[in-house]
Amino acid sequence: MSERKEIWIISGEESGDIYGAMLADDLADAAEKAGAELKISIMGGKRMAATGAEVMVDATELGVVGLVEVFKMIGTFIRVFRGLVRRAKKNPPDAAVLIDYPGFNLRLAKRLHKLGVPVVWYISPQVWAWKKGRVRELAEYCSKMLVIFPFETEIYEKAGLEVEFVGHPLVDIAKESGLDSVERDDNLLLLLPGSRSNEINRLFVPMLETAVELKKRRPELRFAAAAPRESVKKRLEEILARFKRRGGDAGKIEVEIRCGETPKAMREAATTLVASGTATVECAIANLPATVVYKLNPITYALARMVIDIPFFTMVNIIANERVYEEYLQGDVNAMNLADSLEKILPGGERRKEAEKGIRRVVDAISAESGRSSARAAEAALAVALKNKNGED
Repeated sequence: MSERKEIWIISGEESGDIYGAMLADDLADAAEKAGAELKISIMGGKRMAATGAEVMVDATELGVVGLVEVFKMIGTFIRVFRGLVRRAKKNPPDAAVLIDYPGFNLRLAKRLHKLGVPVVWYISPQVWAWKKGRVRELAEYCSKMLVIFPFETEIYEKAGLEVEFVGHPLVDIAKESGLDSVERDDNLLLLLPGSRSNEINRLFVPMLETAVELKKRRPELRFAAAAPRESVKKRLEEILARFKRRGGDAGKIEVEIRCGETPKAMREAATTLVASGTATVECAIANLPATVVYKLNPITYALARMVIDIPFFTMVNIIANERVYEEYLQGDVNAMNLADSLEKILPGGERRKEAEKGIRRVVDAISAESGRSSARAAEAALAVALKNKNGED
Protein backbone atom coordinates (compact mmCIF):
# COMPACT_ATOMS: atom_id res chain seq x y z
CA MET A 1 0.00 0.00 0.00
CA SER A 2 1.11 3.57 -0.70
CA GLU A 3 1.16 6.43 1.76
CA ARG A 4 -2.26 7.08 3.28
CA LYS A 5 -4.15 9.93 1.62
CA GLU A 6 -7.01 12.05 2.95
CA ILE A 7 -9.86 13.57 0.96
CA TRP A 8 -12.48 15.87 2.44
CA ILE A 9 -16.06 15.90 1.17
CA ILE A 10 -17.94 19.06 2.17
CA SER A 11 -21.71 19.40 1.84
CA GLY A 12 -24.38 21.32 3.73
CA GLU A 13 -27.67 20.35 2.11
CA GLU A 14 -30.01 17.36 1.83
CA SER A 15 -29.23 16.73 -1.84
CA GLY A 16 -25.50 17.14 -1.24
CA ASP A 17 -25.69 14.52 1.50
CA ILE A 18 -27.10 12.05 -1.02
CA TYR A 19 -24.43 12.79 -3.62
CA GLY A 20 -21.68 12.93 -1.01
CA ALA A 21 -22.58 9.47 0.30
CA MET A 22 -22.42 8.01 -3.20
CA LEU A 23 -19.13 9.77 -3.81
CA ALA A 24 -17.62 8.50 -0.56
CA ASP A 25 -18.47 4.90 -1.46
CA ASP A 26 -17.10 5.28 -4.97
CA LEU A 27 -13.95 7.01 -3.71
CA ALA A 28 -13.26 4.02 -1.48
CA ASP A 29 -13.71 1.69 -4.45
CA ALA A 30 -11.53 3.86 -6.71
CA ALA A 31 -8.77 4.00 -4.09
CA GLU A 32 -8.81 0.23 -3.68
CA LYS A 33 -8.52 -0.26 -7.44
CA ALA A 34 -5.64 2.23 -7.55
CA GLY A 35 -3.87 0.55 -4.62
CA ALA A 36 -4.12 3.73 -2.56
CA GLU A 37 -4.91 3.86 1.15
CA LEU A 38 -7.54 6.53 1.64
CA LYS A 39 -9.13 8.33 4.58
CA ILE A 40 -12.36 10.20 3.86
CA SER A 41 -13.42 13.02 6.19
CA ILE A 42 -16.75 14.76 5.78
CA MET A 43 -19.00 17.66 6.58
CA GLY A 44 -22.40 16.18 5.84
CA GLY A 45 -25.55 14.51 7.03
CA LYS A 46 -26.66 11.05 8.04
CA ARG A 47 -26.14 9.41 4.66
CA MET A 48 -22.54 10.52 4.40
CA ALA A 49 -21.89 9.53 8.01
CA ALA A 50 -23.29 6.06 7.30
CA THR A 51 -20.49 5.40 4.79
CA GLY A 52 -18.03 5.13 7.66
CA ALA A 53 -16.22 8.37 6.83
CA GLU A 54 -14.92 10.50 9.70
CA VAL A 55 -17.50 13.17 10.53
CA MET A 56 -15.82 16.55 10.98
CA VAL A 57 -19.12 18.49 11.00
CA ASP A 58 -22.72 17.28 11.24
CA ALA A 59 -24.47 19.43 8.62
CA THR A 60 -28.00 18.05 9.09
CA GLU A 61 -29.58 21.42 9.90
CA LEU A 62 -27.25 23.71 7.93
CA GLY A 63 -29.29 23.79 4.72
CA VAL A 64 -31.06 27.18 4.61
CA VAL A 65 -32.10 29.41 1.70
CA GLY A 66 -32.24 33.19 1.57
CA LEU A 67 -30.17 36.06 2.91
CA VAL A 68 -32.38 36.65 5.93
CA GLU A 69 -32.37 32.96 6.90
CA VAL A 70 -28.60 32.70 6.51
CA PHE A 71 -28.11 35.79 8.65
CA LYS A 72 -29.97 34.13 11.52
CA MET A 73 -27.42 31.29 11.51
CA ILE A 74 -24.31 33.34 10.78
CA GLY A 75 -22.71 32.50 14.13
CA THR A 76 -23.00 28.78 13.46
CA PHE A 77 -21.54 29.12 9.98
CA ILE A 78 -18.58 31.17 11.24
CA ARG A 79 -17.85 28.63 13.96
CA VAL A 80 -17.95 25.70 11.52
CA PHE A 81 -15.87 27.54 8.93
CA ARG A 82 -13.14 28.47 11.40
CA GLY A 83 -13.00 24.93 12.71
CA LEU A 84 -12.43 23.51 9.24
CA VAL A 85 -9.74 26.08 8.46
CA ARG A 86 -7.91 25.28 11.70
CA ARG A 87 -8.01 21.61 10.87
CA ALA A 88 -6.74 22.22 7.32
CA LYS A 89 -3.83 24.27 8.66
CA LYS A 90 -2.85 21.55 11.11
CA ASN A 91 -3.44 18.51 8.86
CA PRO A 92 -4.16 19.59 5.29
CA PRO A 93 -6.02 17.00 3.20
CA ASP A 94 -4.63 15.91 -0.16
CA ALA A 95 -7.79 17.19 -1.86
CA ALA A 96 -11.15 18.65 -0.86
CA VAL A 97 -14.33 17.90 -2.79
CA LEU A 98 -16.89 20.67 -2.32
CA ILE A 99 -20.49 19.83 -3.23
CA ASP A 100 -22.61 22.80 -4.32
CA TYR A 101 -23.51 24.89 -1.18
CA PRO A 102 -21.96 28.07 -2.63
CA GLY A 103 -22.43 30.58 0.19
CA PHE A 104 -20.19 28.51 2.45
CA ASN A 105 -18.08 26.56 -0.01
CA LEU A 106 -16.90 29.52 -2.10
CA ARG A 107 -15.29 31.00 0.99
CA LEU A 108 -13.86 27.65 2.01
CA ALA A 109 -12.44 27.08 -1.48
CA LYS A 110 -10.55 30.37 -1.25
CA ARG A 111 -9.02 29.52 2.13
CA LEU A 112 -8.12 25.97 1.16
CA HIS A 113 -6.50 27.21 -2.05
CA LYS A 114 -4.35 29.60 -0.01
CA LEU A 115 -3.30 26.67 2.18
CA GLY A 116 -2.24 24.69 -0.89
CA VAL A 117 -5.11 22.20 -0.76
CA PRO A 118 -6.36 21.20 -4.24
CA VAL A 119 -10.08 21.90 -4.52
CA VAL A 120 -12.40 19.80 -6.67
CA TRP A 121 -15.91 21.19 -7.02
CA TYR A 122 -18.63 18.60 -7.62
CA ILE A 123 -22.14 19.81 -8.53
CA SER A 124 -21.52 23.35 -9.75
CA PRO A 125 -23.07 26.23 -7.83
CA GLN A 126 -25.44 28.14 -10.08
CA VAL A 127 -23.24 31.22 -10.14
CA TRP A 128 -23.83 31.44 -13.89
CA ALA A 129 -27.38 32.52 -12.97
CA TRP A 130 -26.83 34.99 -10.13
CA LYS A 131 -23.17 36.06 -9.95
CA LYS A 132 -21.34 35.46 -13.20
CA GLY A 133 -18.18 37.05 -11.79
CA ARG A 134 -17.92 34.11 -9.39
CA VAL A 135 -17.10 31.85 -12.33
CA ARG A 136 -13.69 33.53 -12.49
CA GLU A 137 -13.22 33.03 -8.74
CA LEU A 138 -13.95 29.34 -9.11
CA ALA A 139 -11.41 29.13 -11.90
CA GLU A 140 -8.83 30.71 -9.59
CA TYR A 141 -9.49 28.58 -6.50
CA CYS A 142 -10.39 25.19 -8.00
CA SER A 143 -8.20 22.54 -9.55
CA LYS A 144 -11.15 20.91 -11.31
CA MET A 145 -14.90 21.36 -11.77
CA LEU A 146 -17.14 18.30 -12.11
CA VAL A 147 -20.50 19.29 -13.60
CA ILE A 148 -23.78 17.39 -13.84
CA PHE A 149 -25.48 19.56 -16.46
CA PRO A 150 -23.98 19.55 -19.97
CA PHE A 151 -24.43 23.29 -20.67
CA GLU A 152 -22.14 24.12 -17.73
CA THR A 153 -19.06 22.70 -19.45
CA GLU A 154 -18.68 25.61 -21.87
CA ILE A 155 -19.18 28.17 -19.09
CA TYR A 156 -16.17 26.94 -17.10
CA GLU A 157 -13.99 26.14 -20.10
CA LYS A 158 -14.26 29.80 -21.14
CA ALA A 159 -12.98 30.79 -17.69
CA GLY A 160 -9.94 28.54 -18.09
CA LEU A 161 -11.02 25.99 -15.47
CA GLU A 162 -10.49 22.29 -16.12
CA VAL A 163 -14.01 20.88 -16.28
CA GLU A 164 -15.60 17.48 -16.85
CA PHE A 165 -19.24 16.54 -17.40
CA VAL A 166 -19.84 13.41 -15.33
CA GLY A 167 -23.63 13.10 -15.60
CA HIS A 168 -26.27 13.51 -12.90
CA PRO A 169 -26.06 11.05 -9.98
CA LEU A 170 -29.84 11.05 -9.62
CA VAL A 171 -30.08 9.17 -12.91
CA ASP A 172 -27.96 6.40 -11.41
CA ILE A 173 -30.02 6.40 -8.22
CA ALA A 174 -33.19 5.95 -10.26
CA LYS A 175 -31.71 3.10 -12.32
CA GLU A 176 -30.56 1.28 -9.19
CA SER A 177 -33.73 1.89 -7.16
CA GLY A 178 -35.75 -1.06 -8.45
CA LEU A 179 -38.80 1.20 -8.67
CA ASP A 180 -39.45 0.83 -12.41
CA SER A 181 -42.25 -1.64 -11.70
CA VAL A 182 -44.21 0.79 -9.51
CA GLU A 183 -47.54 1.57 -11.18
CA ARG A 184 -48.90 5.07 -11.51
CA ASP A 185 -52.13 5.98 -9.79
CA ASP A 186 -54.00 8.39 -12.07
CA ASN A 187 -55.86 9.86 -9.11
CA LEU A 188 -52.90 10.49 -6.78
CA LEU A 189 -51.39 13.98 -6.60
CA LEU A 190 -48.13 14.39 -4.70
CA LEU A 191 -47.23 17.50 -2.69
CA LEU A 192 -43.50 18.18 -2.30
CA PRO A 193 -43.00 21.35 -0.22
CA GLY A 194 -39.24 20.88 0.26
CA SER A 195 -37.07 19.84 3.19
CA ARG A 196 -36.05 23.19 4.70
CA SER A 197 -38.20 24.76 7.39
CA ASN A 198 -38.52 28.10 5.60
CA GLU A 199 -39.65 26.38 2.37
CA ILE A 200 -42.22 24.28 4.17
CA ASN A 201 -43.58 27.23 6.16
CA ARG A 202 -44.16 29.26 2.99
CA LEU A 203 -45.29 26.57 0.57
CA PHE A 204 -47.24 23.84 2.32
CA VAL A 205 -50.33 25.93 3.08
CA PRO A 206 -50.70 27.15 -0.54
CA MET A 207 -50.27 23.52 -1.60
CA LEU A 208 -53.05 22.46 0.78
CA GLU A 209 -55.27 25.26 -0.50
CA THR A 210 -54.63 23.99 -4.03
CA ALA A 211 -55.58 20.47 -2.95
CA VAL A 212 -58.88 21.82 -1.58
CA GLU A 213 -59.61 23.59 -4.89
CA LEU A 214 -58.71 20.52 -6.97
CA LYS A 215 -60.88 18.28 -4.78
CA LYS A 216 -63.86 20.49 -5.64
CA ARG A 217 -63.12 20.10 -9.34
CA ARG A 218 -62.10 16.43 -9.26
CA PRO A 219 -63.56 14.61 -6.25
CA GLU A 220 -61.78 11.39 -7.26
CA LEU A 221 -58.36 12.86 -6.53
CA ARG A 222 -56.35 11.81 -3.49
CA PHE A 223 -53.34 13.61 -2.01
CA ALA A 224 -50.05 12.62 -0.41
CA ALA A 225 -47.07 14.63 0.81
CA ALA A 226 -43.52 13.30 1.08
CA ALA A 227 -40.99 14.16 3.79
CA PRO A 228 -37.29 13.17 3.68
CA ARG A 229 -36.99 12.72 7.46
CA GLU A 230 -39.07 12.50 10.62
CA SER A 231 -38.55 16.12 11.69
CA VAL A 232 -39.98 17.30 8.36
CA LYS A 233 -42.88 14.85 8.60
CA LYS A 234 -43.74 16.17 12.05
CA ARG A 235 -43.71 19.76 10.79
CA LEU A 236 -45.99 18.88 7.87
CA GLU A 237 -48.40 17.14 10.24
CA GLU A 238 -48.50 20.23 12.46
CA ILE A 239 -49.25 22.53 9.52
CA LEU A 240 -51.90 20.14 8.16
CA ALA A 241 -53.64 19.91 11.55
CA ARG A 242 -53.71 23.70 11.88
CA PHE A 243 -55.00 24.03 8.31
CA LYS A 244 -57.84 21.58 8.93
CA ARG A 245 -58.94 23.60 11.96
CA ARG A 246 -60.10 26.28 9.52
CA GLY A 247 -63.14 24.08 8.99
CA GLY A 248 -65.31 23.96 5.87
CA ASP A 249 -63.65 22.37 2.83
CA ALA A 250 -60.23 22.80 4.45
CA GLY A 251 -61.38 20.67 7.37
CA LYS A 252 -62.33 17.83 5.04
CA ILE A 253 -59.10 17.55 3.06
CA GLU A 254 -57.12 14.37 3.64
CA VAL A 255 -53.38 14.23 2.94
CA GLU A 256 -51.31 11.14 3.61
CA ILE A 257 -47.88 12.25 4.85
CA ARG A 258 -45.14 9.76 4.02
CA CYS A 259 -41.61 9.71 5.35
CA GLY A 260 -38.54 8.42 3.52
CA GLU A 261 -40.52 7.25 0.49
CA THR A 262 -40.13 10.18 -1.88
CA PRO A 263 -38.65 8.25 -4.85
CA LYS A 264 -41.44 5.66 -4.65
CA ALA A 265 -44.09 8.35 -4.26
CA MET A 266 -42.78 10.09 -7.39
CA ARG A 267 -43.24 6.85 -9.34
CA GLU A 268 -46.68 6.23 -7.90
CA ALA A 269 -48.24 9.67 -8.31
CA ALA A 270 -49.80 10.93 -11.51
CA THR A 271 -48.70 14.54 -11.04
CA THR A 272 -46.94 16.67 -8.46
CA LEU A 273 -46.84 20.17 -7.03
CA VAL A 274 -43.19 20.64 -6.08
CA ALA A 275 -40.89 23.24 -4.53
CA SER A 276 -38.16 24.43 -6.87
CA GLY A 277 -34.85 22.67 -6.32
CA THR A 278 -33.25 19.29 -6.83
CA ALA A 279 -36.65 17.63 -6.46
CA THR A 280 -37.71 18.98 -9.85
CA VAL A 281 -34.88 17.02 -11.50
CA GLU A 282 -35.89 13.94 -9.49
CA CYS A 283 -39.42 14.36 -10.82
CA ALA A 284 -38.15 14.48 -14.38
CA ILE A 285 -36.08 11.34 -13.90
CA ALA A 286 -39.21 9.66 -12.49
CA ASN A 287 -41.11 10.82 -15.62
CA LEU A 288 -43.48 12.79 -13.40
CA PRO A 289 -45.19 15.90 -14.81
CA ALA A 290 -45.01 18.76 -12.34
CA THR A 291 -45.95 22.31 -11.51
CA VAL A 292 -43.16 24.11 -9.71
CA VAL A 293 -43.50 26.77 -7.01
CA TYR A 294 -41.28 28.88 -4.83
CA LYS A 295 -41.61 31.71 -2.31
CA LEU A 296 -38.72 33.65 -0.81
CA ASN A 297 -38.48 36.18 1.95
CA PRO A 298 -39.54 39.46 0.24
CA ILE A 299 -36.16 41.09 0.88
CA THR A 300 -34.29 38.09 -0.54
CA TYR A 301 -36.59 38.06 -3.56
CA ALA A 302 -36.08 41.77 -4.27
CA LEU A 303 -32.31 41.34 -4.13
CA ALA A 304 -32.42 38.19 -6.27
CA ARG A 305 -34.30 40.00 -9.03
CA MET A 306 -31.44 42.47 -9.25
CA VAL A 307 -28.78 39.84 -9.94
CA ILE A 308 -30.46 36.84 -11.60
CA ASP A 309 -30.76 37.01 -15.37
CA ILE A 310 -32.21 33.73 -16.65
CA PRO A 311 -35.58 33.04 -18.28
CA PHE A 312 -36.57 30.23 -15.88
CA PHE A 313 -35.91 29.37 -12.25
CA THR A 314 -36.68 25.65 -12.55
CA MET A 315 -33.60 23.56 -13.40
CA VAL A 316 -35.57 21.23 -15.68
CA ASN A 317 -36.60 24.24 -17.79
CA ILE A 318 -33.08 25.69 -17.75
CA ILE A 319 -31.65 22.41 -19.07
CA ALA A 320 -34.32 22.18 -21.78
CA ASN A 321 -34.19 25.93 -22.50
CA GLU A 322 -37.97 25.81 -22.70
CA ARG A 323 -40.98 25.52 -20.41
CA VAL A 324 -41.32 21.85 -19.59
CA TYR A 325 -42.78 22.51 -16.13
CA GLU A 326 -44.99 25.52 -15.45
CA GLU A 327 -43.47 27.59 -12.64
CA TYR A 328 -44.89 30.11 -10.17
CA LEU A 329 -43.15 32.56 -7.83
CA GLN A 330 -44.15 34.66 -4.81
CA GLY A 331 -47.69 36.06 -5.13
CA ASP A 332 -48.48 33.86 -8.12
CA VAL A 333 -48.31 30.86 -5.78
CA ASN A 334 -52.06 30.65 -5.13
CA ALA A 335 -54.70 27.95 -5.31
CA MET A 336 -56.40 29.08 -8.51
CA ASN A 337 -53.20 29.40 -10.54
CA LEU A 338 -51.85 26.10 -9.30
CA ALA A 339 -55.09 24.16 -9.68
CA ASP A 340 -55.42 25.39 -13.29
CA SER A 341 -51.84 24.39 -14.04
CA LEU A 342 -52.14 20.95 -12.45
CA GLU A 343 -55.35 20.14 -14.32
CA LYS A 344 -53.45 20.62 -17.58
CA ILE A 345 -50.90 17.95 -16.67
CA LEU A 346 -53.11 15.40 -14.93
CA PRO A 347 -53.76 12.28 -17.06
CA GLY A 348 -55.73 13.42 -20.11
CA GLY A 349 -54.77 17.06 -19.55
CA GLU A 350 -53.94 19.31 -22.50
CA ARG A 351 -50.24 19.71 -21.59
CA ARG A 352 -49.43 16.25 -20.26
CA LYS A 353 -47.99 14.73 -23.46
CA GLU A 354 -45.98 17.90 -24.13
CA ALA A 355 -44.53 17.78 -20.61
CA GLU A 356 -43.64 14.08 -20.92
CA LYS A 357 -41.75 14.71 -24.18
CA GLY A 358 -39.80 17.55 -22.58
CA ILE A 359 -39.00 15.36 -19.59
CA ARG A 360 -37.47 12.66 -21.80
CA ARG A 361 -35.24 15.20 -23.53
CA VAL A 362 -33.98 16.51 -20.18
CA VAL A 363 -33.18 13.05 -18.80
CA ASP A 364 -31.25 12.15 -21.96
CA ALA A 365 -29.22 15.36 -21.61
CA ILE A 366 -28.14 14.75 -18.01
CA SER A 367 -27.31 11.05 -18.30
CA ALA A 368 -23.64 10.06 -18.14
CA GLU A 369 -22.14 8.96 -21.42
CA SER A 370 -20.79 5.80 -19.77
CA GLY A 371 -20.61 4.33 -16.27
CA ARG A 372 -22.02 5.74 -13.06
CA SER A 373 -21.72 9.49 -12.65
CA SER A 374 -20.46 9.41 -9.06
CA ALA A 375 -17.87 6.75 -9.98
CA ARG A 376 -16.56 9.06 -12.69
CA ALA A 377 -16.48 11.94 -10.20
CA ALA A 378 -14.64 9.76 -7.67
CA GLU A 379 -11.96 8.78 -10.18
CA ALA A 380 -11.43 12.44 -11.10
CA ALA A 381 -11.18 13.54 -7.44
CA LEU A 382 -8.79 10.73 -6.53
CA ALA A 383 -6.57 11.61 -9.49
CA VAL A 384 -6.29 15.18 -8.19
CA ALA A 385 -5.34 13.93 -4.71
CA LEU A 386 -2.72 11.54 -6.05
CA LYS A 387 -1.29 14.21 -8.32
CA ASN A 388 -0.93 16.51 -5.33
CA LYS A 389 0.85 13.75 -3.44
CA ASN A 390 3.47 13.50 -6.11
CA GLY A 391 4.16 17.23 -5.94
CA GLU A 392 2.96 17.85 -9.45
CA ASP A 393 0.03 20.15 -8.70
